[in-house]
Amino acid sequence: MIKLKDTSRIQNLAASLIVIALIIYALSVLKDILVPLIFAGILSFFLLPICEFLEKRKFPRVLAIILAILLAALILSTFIYFSYTQIIQLESLIPVMIEKGTILLTHIEEIGHKTFKLNKFELLQKGQQYLTEILKNAPVLLGNTLGTTSNFLLNFSILPLYIFLFLLYRDFLKAFVFKVFKNGNKHKISVVLEKINDVVRNYLVGLLLVIIIIGALNTISLLALGIEHAIFLGFFAGILVLIPYIGIAIGATIPIFVALITKDSYWYPLGVAIAFAAIQFLEGNFITPYIVGSKVSINSLAAIIVLLLFSSLWGVAGLVLALPLTAILKVIFDSNEDLKAWGFLLGDSDKLD
Repeated sequence: MIKLKDTSRIQNLAASLIVIALIIYALSVLKDILVPLIFAGILSFFLLPICEFLEKRKFPRVLAIILAILLAALILSTFIYFSYTQIIQLESLIPVMIEKGTILLTHIEEIGHKTFKLNKFELLQKGQQYLTEILKNAPVLLGNTLGTTSNFLLNFSILPLYIFLFLLYRDFLKAFVFKVFKNGNKHKISVVLEKINDVVRNYLVGLLLVIIIIGALNTISLLALGIEHAIFLGFFAGILVLIPYIGIAIGATIPIFVALITKDSYWYPLGVAIAFAAIQFLEGNFITPYIVGSKVSINSLAAIIVLLLFSSLWGVAGLVLALPLTAILKVIFDSNEDLKAWGFLLGDSDKLD
């Protein structure tokens, strides 16, 4: 016979699972609204020191926020302009791509003839069939892509407004938190808020340093191999460190492809692959743990699980946001006696007493 106490526990567990399911559903449905808001909130932590610096020098808050956002926009615009000029230069590789593609098709024809006894006419017929299928589906694919991209850009176009409002109303939002937890210890709440601020800011600064280091290492390796557009390709792969564990591997595909079509030997793309694999090993085992890991103490198992969960929930944006959001949750869990076990589960196992 089930005891009343056990029944109560089962009911509480069922209620908790229902609440979690509803939260996950809401996060999925409201993705287009929540993701820009969260990005804006995290970037606000990064710009906050600039605003405070200007405000201490008697700048009005509104002007200080505008100047901080303009500075960030200037840096971002410079990077976009540099990337655009490099992408335009990559157009010079198109004739080489056509030439290499013709050679590759010739090899495929030879393999098809030797292995499957297919003649050129049959291969051409198959190619036309696949091309027809692609062209049939192209309008739908293009429409979906444009719709998704337009929606994404529309939501992110108001990112500066979100950042401005977060910074402008930061005292108001802090007061709101105190009112929500009015029965709690105000000093403890202040400490938790300060810890969240430090974790997010240090994570962003550490991540920026990692991107610079990885970009420099990538560039040096590409220059040593004589690969064209080494600076752009190296730092582009470095920026993909934003996607933990697999970012550099994804970024390596373009330099490998460039090496494949611009060099006469297959040793060059192999060299690029080996160099990027070595850099990824250094990044995952030494650089990121040393620079970022000391600020965001999340064990590898928890990191992989949250990356999978957030990527399933929000796609690429989820991969980028997974670790900072988990770090914030860990700070909250560690500050609550009832949730400390979950904070411990997320934490660094190397610090186990």
